Amino acid sequence: MREVEGILTSFHRSPHGRWCPAPDRFLRIVDQPMYRTLVDLQDLVTTATSHFWRDRGVKALHLPITTDSVSSPMGLGSDSSPVEIDLFGQRTYLADSMQFMLEYGCRLSPEGAWYLMPSFRGEEADATHLNQFFHSEAEIQGGLDDVVCTVESYVRMLATTVLVECGKQLESLAVPLAHIEHMAGLDDFPRMTLDEAVDYLDGDPLAVRDFGQWRSLTRHGERRLLDEVSPVLWVTHFDHLSVPFYQAYAAPDRRKALNADLLFGIGEVVGAGERHVTGEQCRSALAHHSVSEDAYRWYVDMKDAIPMRTSGFGMGVERWFMWVLGHSDIRDLQLAPRLNGIPLAP
Repeated sequence: MREVEGILTSFHRSPHGRWCPAPDRFLRIVDQPMYRTLVDLQDLVTTATSHFWRDRGVKALHLPITTDSVSSPMGLGSDSSPVEIDLFGQRTYLADSMQFMLEYGCRLSPEGAWYLMPSFRGEEADATHLNQFFHSEAEIQGGLDDVVCTVESYVRMLATTVLVECGKQLESLAVPLAHIEHMAGLDDFPRMTLDEAVDYLDGDPLAVRDFGQWRSLTRHGERRLLDEVSPVLWVTHFDHLSVPFYQAYAAPDRRKALNADLLFGIGEVVGAGERHVTGEQCRSALAHHSVSEDAYRWYVDMKDAIPMRTSGFGMGVERWFMWVLGHSDIRDLQLAPRLNGIPLAP
């Protein structure tokens, strides 16, 4: 891919010194095989995801991109900032996820609900983070083990479909297929808890951030686990204060969450978790995380009125493209890049 890389990474610096695509990028990529393949991968993930959920009776929801209830509020352990806009005098947010609405969808569709839509984030874009990215999300009835099993089936299916439909194109771009073949044939996805991961990383200060009440893995830490433990790895049961309030507690002491991140490629590509069942559990978690109930009152009311055990996940689609293509900069893998605070055309 050396020849293609020179075109993919063409960019300039904005007046503020930030990464920005070259003004003529949209013309330069039109005849590049890499971007023809990217279009095919976009189509593949859309159609294959639709077929996957249709076979399971899980319904697609058409949802707005605006919300008053961001799923990554600026709580204690949040590493994400919402995108606030003024919509005809009404303060609102561009959706960072539609997980809450998918939970609502489970009350309307017993087998579950899914969507594939843009998500918006306020933090700075970099080689592994986008300001606007596509999110493949779903919510189903059941617990953490149920959604983990579903995610494994989903990513295996996507890997198998890539090999069948795009294998020759990838080989023509000098993209190795071994990692995709490994995923497609993987029967048992290795798992370790966060505590086990921290013990394994053995005090590496670059691998774990310790905030006292909670810890989180760095990208370096995730990379070490992938290189040294397994190239596909679940890390489960994070410290609860490091995850959003809506993740269910693993035990009455409220220290651990019923959540799991699936690491492959650059690190976390899929985030999954079980949700609180009742409104009272949700209120307790909001207080625990020092998050105001105001924007989540409807969500709590829903759990008061219709308690339900659900779990769900979100996959960053462009991160999945990075893994498929073995590419190092996620910002290249957009047909029309979007960066917060920078005007871009087309």
